[in-house]
Amino acid sequence: MALERLSRRVAAITESATLAVDARAKALKAAGEPVIGFGAGEPDFPTPAHVVEAAVEACRDPKNHRYTPAGGLPELKEAVVAKTLRDSGVEFLPGQVLITNGGKHAVYNTFEALLNPGDEVLLPAPYWTTYPEPIALAGATSVVLPTDVSSGFRVSVEQLEAARTENTKALVFVSPSNPTGAVYPPDEVRAIGEWALEHGIWVVTDEIYEHLTFGGHEFSSILAQVPQLADTCVVLNGVAKTYAMTGWRVGWMIGPADLIKAATNLQSHSTSNVANVSQRAALAAVAGDLDCVIEMREAFARRATLIHGLLNDIPGVTAMEPQGAFYAFPSFEGVLGKDIDGVRPADTLELAEVVLDKAKVAIVPGEAFAAPGYARLSFATSDDDIREGVGRIAELLAKAR
Repeated sequence: MALERLSRRVAAITESATLAVDARAKALKAAGEPVIGFGAGEPDFPTPAHVVEAAVEACRDPKNHRYTPAGGLPELKEAVVAKTLRDSGVEFLPGQVLITNGGKHAVYNTFEALLNPGDEVLLPAPYWTTYPEPIALAGATSVVLPTDVSSGFRVSVEQLEAARTENTKALVFVSPSNPTGAVYPPDEVRAIGEWALEHGIWVVTDEIYEHLTFGGHEFSSILAQVPQLADTCVVLNGVAKTYAMTGWRVGWMIGPADLIKAATNLQSHSTSNVANVSQRAALAAVAGDLDCVIEMREAFARRATLIHGLLNDIPGVTAMEPQGAFYAFPSFEGVLGKDIDGVRPADTLELAEVVLDKAKVAIVPGEAFAAPGYARLSFATSDDDIREGVGRIAELLAKAR
């Protein structure tokens, strides 16, 4: 019997839709096309100057030219603990922190260390496209719980309870949300946390957009709302979104000591320590004040209002006003199936192709987030690009018949 050429588990992984859209948009730009990209979730601001300077100094220090502890620099772990107490209202010990190669690595480490074959993970949708893949790699199953604009893209305790089985191991909880921009109010966060506690279900909470909320909506940490979850809760975070540091690749996971030890052992055999210069830069970011963060949030809040208004002015398109993160998540169901400049897109996968080909605007189809009929537009770009890009979409969809 011939051996299979590739690992079945890895061969089953799908490409990241957001990175694929961004790559195609950048390739078209490089070829001279006037493409406007609403694809990748990447702040358009430069990394704050004091963070860059910390990295420059780190490069000059020979101690950063060598291996350091696989789980992260002790100083950075301590700073993450202090930052989490300040921002989330939850107290941890440095031994409960693992510094990872970006937020995605924290997600991967968490599911590898937590899940076993046959386990089920409750995954409210729309969800970030990466979550299901490491769940599947761990041999577990994602149980998708659809939400839509009528519920504010928020899952209810009733939905969670209806989906719970004897195999339910964990819940993925994200607020503010990628891709919808939804923010759960504190009472709903508390109710979900109490439900998970009652049934002994782990909560994997992604707090990477914690500082990006708008219009009176506020971030609320599920562990602060339900402290008794401490033994069955993992907090995921990083510097990418808050400090405009996507390329520096520093994230972290915080949780019970036994889980963090297991994940650290895993990391010691996969990547070892995160690049020391990036860790020193992250230390400068999380140990500093939030002045630069506030400035960026004000810009994102303005852009949220701008893109929401422009999208809702397009016939057949409806959008909930973004409450957090930096994404609009409009429904295009009103234009699907219509003739748009000679093409009849049956779904948002096809619509995204039409919009990129004919309007030179990159959007991410909702199918990537288990939400067909919708699309994600990142407004982590300039006001002028938002006006121009949505304007091109409006001009194209005006041809729909």
